[in-house]
Amino acid sequence: MNDNSKKLFAIAGGIIGIIYILNPTAGIIEFIPDNIPFIGNLDEAGAIVLVLGCLRYFNIDLTGYFKAKKDKEDITAK
Repeated sequence: MNDNSKKLFAIAGGIIGIIYILNPTAGIIEFIPDNIPFIGNLDEAGAIVLVLGCLRYFNIDLTGYFKAKKDKEDITAK
């Protein structure tokens, strides 16, 4: 695979993930129905992971916002 086709797949995956998250079909078309307990939202979580992975391919890393920040005092004490 050349670099252009990788970029195309990353863009297509991101677009598909965003469209799935926006839910334009109002829940008519879903891979896993949301009313199934515990696993009903796994398809939306997978779409989020797909979008985050596509953004990371283009060096936009949003996963750093979810990490806990350490105090400067804790770092200097070690």
